[in-house]
Amino acid sequence: MAGGDPRHSGVSAERLADKLQLAWKFKGRGAFETGAAIAGGTVYAGTMNGRLYALDLGTGRLKWQRLLEGGVTTIPTVADGRLTVGDNSGNLLCLDAVTSKTLWAFKADAEIHSSPALDQGRLLFGSYDQHLYCLDAAGGKVKWAFATEGPVHCAPALAGGRAFIAGCDHLLRAIDTATGRQAWSLEMSSYAAAAPAIFDRTLYVGNFSGEVLAVDINKGQFVWRYKPEPENGFPFYASCAVTAEWVVVGGRDKKVHCLDRQTGARRWVFETKGEVDGAAVIAGDRVWVGSKDGSLYGLDLQNGHEIWHYVTGAPLAASPAVGEGRLVIGDMEGTLYCFK
Repeated sequence: MAGGDPRHSGVSAERLADKLQLAWKFKGRGAFETGAAIAGGTVYAGTMNGRLYALDLGTGRLKWQRLLEGGVTTIPTVADGRLTVGDNSGNLLCLDAVTSKTLWAFKADAEIHSSPALDQGRLLFGSYDQHLYCLDAAGGKVKWAFATEGPVHCAPALAGGRAFIAGCDHLLRAIDTATGRQAWSLEMSSYAAAAPAIFDRTLYVGNFSGEVLAVDINKGQFVWRYKPEPENGFPFYASCAVTAEWVVVGGRDKKVHCLDRQTGARRWVFETKGEVDGAAVIAGDRVWVGSKDGSLYGLDLQNGHEIWHYVTGAPLAASPAVGEGRLVIGDMEGTLYCFK
């Protein structure tokens, strides 16, 4: 699922080689503006013209494709042989991951950009109809719907029986996943599109005023707030990746920032030549991140030094997917790349 786990940690257990090699390329129809999912030897990825593809991870061979009603800006969630994905026409579809047969469908009142999060049989996602939904993952029945005061763009992060969303209503909210009741809310001073990332008892999220926020998930109180120096006012659109020591996040200031997780102090900054809208993935002691400058970067987690990069020649707005010994990322001109 998006972020790799219900907490959206952005951390992979994989340890990739420093010098990746291109395994294959696949030319799709439409821009890949969001990340792919890797599961069971298959890559699942959607495009802005509504194509959903399933490709063999080893060879790039097309297994199947579906044309959805709307463009895909959600990362598919795959579990137990099922794939769930939302589109820009407000449809949430649950498909057989092998055959692409529709198992059930749900229709929201506006587009879905929120990648579905799965935990304990509950499927949670937001919609631009200003609701956070909780569905039964088996049959798609609505368990509850929580009304917010603005579109819900981000994927929810799940921890401790609560769902956490940072919304376009400027509020960070904690919602009980069993009842749909709000536990607390916190004014962020700006709206946010990024999915929160959680480590231990603290949540991390960037907003459109150019801050990265650390919040205690039990108390609903700020732990620290990071603003780049000098202040540039550029939004943090990407979600954070979080380890026990570090928080890594890309910004529309064309930089990747690494912060001390406990204090919010800046550890290092790596500068690209384009906006960084896709979330970074941390795998071992490496950071993998794409930029709209058309490059995929491999960075040293400890010091931010560039170890490797690959030029696609087209902007990268998606986050990399890392799994089963491979890294997969798509560009905004419709090419999906797989590295080994």
